[in-house]
Amino acid sequence: MRYMELLSGNEAIAQGAWEAGVRIGVAYPGTPSTETMECFATKEGVYAEWCPNEKVALEVGLGASAAGARVLATMKHVGVNVAADPLFTAAYTGVGGGLVILAADDPGMHSSQNEQDSRFYALAARIPIFEPSDSAEALRFTKEAYDLSERFDVPVMIRSTVRISHAKTLVEVGKRTEVSLKEYTKDPAKWVMMPAFAKLRRSVQDARVASLKEAAESCSCNEVMMKDSAQGIICSGAAYHYVVEALPHASVFKLGITWPLPAQALKDFEGAVDKLYVVEEASDYLSAQVKALGIQVADTPKTLPLAGELTPDIVRQAFGGKPRQAFEPFEGLPNRPPALCPGCPHRLVFKELTRARALITGDIGCYTLGALAPLSAMDTCVDMGASISMAHGFELVMGETEKPQPVVAVIGDSTFAHSGLTSLMNTVYNQGGGTVAILDNRTTAMTGRQGNPFNGETLQERPTRELDLETVVAALGVTDIKTIDPFNMKAVRQAIKEALANKDLSVLIFRAPCILLEKTRDVPVFVDETCTDCGVCTSLGCPAISRDVLAQRAVIDEALCVGCGQCEQYCASSSIRKSGSW
Repeated sequence: MRYMELLSGNEAIAQGAWEAGVRIGVAYPGTPSTETMECFATKEGVYAEWCPNEKVALEVGLGASAAGARVLATMKHVGVNVAADPLFTAAYTGVGGGLVILAADDPGMHSSQNEQDSRFYALAARIPIFEPSDSAEALRFTKEAYDLSERFDVPVMIRSTVRISHAKTLVEVGKRTEVSLKEYTKDPAKWVMMPAFAKLRRSVQDARVASLKEAAESCSCNEVMMKDSAQGIICSGAAYHYVVEALPHASVFKLGITWPLPAQALKDFEGAVDKLYVVEEASDYLSAQVKALGIQVADTPKTLPLAGELTPDIVRQAFGGKPRQAFEPFEGLPNRPPALCPGCPHRLVFKELTRARALITGDIGCYTLGALAPLSAMDTCVDMGASISMAHGFELVMGETEKPQPVVAVIGDSTFAHSGLTSLMNTVYNQGGGTVAILDNRTTAMTGRQGNPFNGETLQERPTRELDLETVVAALGVTDIKTIDPFNMKAVRQAIKEALANKDLSVLIFRAPCILLEKTRDVPVFVDETCTDCGVCTSLGCPAISRDVLAQRAVIDEALCVGCGQCEQYCASSSIRKSGSW
C-alpha cells in the first residue's frame, strides 16, 4: 500500500535522509534550509545538533562520516561559504559513511544578503550535486545521493532553492533502511591531508571524477521529454516547472544532477532539436557549463533577467509570448516594510545609539531591521561576525579623519557564537578600541528561535551547558564589560555614554528575551489628550505606534501593543500611560 504525504522540499530531504539510514544530522539554521534539520531531529533513531557555525557543522559531520555513519549536513547558500574550507578538503579525503550536504540557495534574496549559486562550489570542489525539482525528487535524490557518496567515496551536495525548499508536493514515503556502521580503519594516507598525502589523494580525485562523468550519462535523475523538435530547453530545479508551463510544446532535458553534466546525453539532445536553449535563475552556471562542452546554445529572443527568481510569465515573455497574469496588481497601496516587533528588546539600544551619533557596524539577524527608518541605526551589514571586524577597521582609520565618530559594533548572541568570537579576539589581540554591543535576546531569532551555545538549548532538548557570555568575553581579555536591561532607557543611555567615552574596548551586553520567545503581554498603553505631537514616540519605529494626522497626535494600536513601556519612557509630556481596559 502506497503511503503519500504532502511535504515541503526541506521535509522531503529530511525524510529521504532518514529512510537512507542516516544517523547524524548537523547544521546551523539559515533560511531557507532551517526546517530540514528541525524535521530530521524528530525522527526515531537519529542524533541531530545545531552547531555554532557551518564550518563546525561540516567538520563534525566529516568526523562522524569517517567513523562510519551516514551523515546529513544542512545550511543555506552563504553558509556554504563558511563551510568551504573543510568542504574542499573533504573532496580529497572522501568519506566513510555517506556524507550529503544540503545547500539551500535563495534566488530573489528573500532572506539573504546576496544571491549566489552553490553549483559553482560543486564544480570547484569537483563533487556531485543533485538538483530536485519538487519534493518527491528531493526525497528520491537524497536517498540516491547516499548511495553515490559511498559508491564513489565522495561528499555529495543537494542544491535546493527557496521554492523547492518551502513548496509542498505529494511524496511517497517509505520505511527506514538501517545501514550498518562502516568500520573505521586507521589510514593516514586517506585522512591526514598533509602535502605528501594530499598529492596522492588528488590523483584519487582525478580518477573519481572520470568515473563520475561516466556515471552521469546513465543517471536516472536526468530526464529527457521529447515533444516539438523546434525548441529544446535544458533546465533544472524550479526552473523546470516554469518552462513546462510557459512552453508546453518544447522538448525538455531536465537535469537532476548538475555536476558532472552528462556530456554525451546533452550532445544527443542538441542533435534532436532545431534550437537549444538553457533556462536558469540568477546565474549563468548551467549555460556556461553546457557551452563548455562544445554545445551550441541559442540566445532567447528576449533576455532572461540576470537576477531574481523566474516565473512562467518571465519565461514565456523571454521566448516572445505574452504574459498571462490572472489579475492586475493593486496600485497605489503603501509599502509595508519589515520592522522590529512591538516590544523588541533591541529597539531602545538602536534609538540611543542613533541619539549618540555613533557609526554602527551591523550584523546578520533580525536586528538588521534597525537599519530601516525611522531608527536608521546601521551603517554596514556584510556577513556573520563582520560587525566586530569592520568596527576594528573603522577604528583604525577614524582617528585620522576630520570629524571622527564613535564606532559601535552590534551583534546578536547566536551570531557572536557563530563568528563574533574570533573577531573580538582579533580586536583584543591588536589592542583595538571602540564598543561592541551584544544584543542577547536568548535565541537565534531570525530563523525561528533556535538554540545556541549562549541560551543552552539543544536541538533535541538534550541536557547541556549554557555558556556564560560575560565569562567568555572576559576570557578573551576584555576588562570593561557591562550587562544592561535593554528596556531601561536611562540605563541604556548611560551605558552607551560611558562606553563611548572610554578609549579602551568596551563590551555592552543587552540581555532580554525575544518578545516572541516569551509570548507574554502586559497591559497595553494609550495616548491621552495631552499629547503634544512631538513625534519622539513614532521615531521608535514600533508598529503599534502611528500618527493621527487630523488629530495631530500619536495613536497606539492596543491590538499590537504588548505593554513593554519603551515609548512611555520617551514621552516628555507623560501622555502615554497604561490602558484601563485591561
